[in-house]
Amino acid sequence: MSYMDIALTVGKQARGISSPNPPVGAVLVKNEQVISEGFTGRPGSPHAEVMAITSAGDGVKGSVLYVTLEPCCHFGRTPPCTEAIIESEVSKVYIAIKDPDIRVSGKGIDRLQKAGIEVVLGVGKKEAEVDLEAHIKLSKTGIPLITAKFAVSLDGKIATSSGDSKWITSEESRTRAHFMRLESDAIMVGVNTVIADDPRLTVRLDDKKIERQPLRIVIDSSGRIPEDSALFLEKGATFIASTRDFKVPDNLQNVTTKTFPSRAARVDLAAVLKHLGNIPVSSVLVEGGSELMGSLFDEGLVDKVAAFISPSIIGGKSSLNAVGGRGANVMSEKYSLINVSREFIGPDVLISGYCGKGD
Repeated sequence: MSYMDIALTVGKQARGISSPNPPVGAVLVKNEQVISEGFTGRPGSPHAEVMAITSAGDGVKGSVLYVTLEPCCHFGRTPPCTEAIIESEVSKVYIAIKDPDIRVSGKGIDRLQKAGIEVVLGVGKKEAEVDLEAHIKLSKTGIPLITAKFAVSLDGKIATSSGDSKWITSEESRTRAHFMRLESDAIMVGVNTVIADDPRLTVRLDDKKIERQPLRIVIDSSGRIPEDSALFLEKGATFIASTRDFKVPDNLQNVTTKTFPSRAARVDLAAVLKHLGNIPVSSVLVEGGSELMGSLFDEGLVDKVAAFISPSIIGGKSSLNAVGGRGANVMSEKYSLINVSREFIGPDVLISGYCGKGD
């Protein structure tokens, strides 16, 4: 394992913690030995580079820094990481990728080089681009990375004709889905899912302390969400997107609403995503239902898919499909996943990939 591989592994510990900062990892190496590690913690806490420098103590002078993202060079909740690197007298810095954030975007590299520190860019680039894909998408477009996650039977159903959907997939798959929630800034569902399933939309992992619950987003064009919905009783914040004004009852804490333009009598989803990007929310895990999924696909707003497939058959004409909406009229309009991965999870198969059009 290379030193950058170690930094990438360390950076994964920041997932679900560092937002709105990207999950960055760093290691310091001296005399061919790793002397310290660091990852970006909760907002306001030291970034990965500073955490590694602080942990190294007196041994930092003359060491080599490996970091998965270009160090910041601006003041935010914390001082610039470039200045901490320069003051520590690190001799050389390996950076996996340049930060696309316009506040950095090469300026951090320039600052280090002007201070006489050698910089090597591109080591571990491919994996870093995957690990930091949500930050990259938000920085370049102002819109979060959208992942459509669903659990289906072999015939593509998400519920029986009566609406029963618990449980299509195994406990192992449900645990993996909670890890996906943990690593996401937000979870999005449509109001029909809230009415039908009354979900909590929280991360629940028995053996892991949950420091932060993702933002819960409900797309509710007509303001139909029940006041006694389970998600209102959970820790963390809930955001309701609608096309009409409606008052949130005073007894509901951490609930906000916003009115958006309508498209075909429904919330303009592109406008919602733009608003989320401004918060900023960098990653959204969409968990249903069928109509919301279909609308996001119809409008070309889905970046990734994570489909848990159960070895079962539900059948029935009135049983719900995972993705509704208009769908493809001809085969050239279908979505074909690229960079596909397949993984057995208990008796189920998880198929993941990025959205493309056509063959």
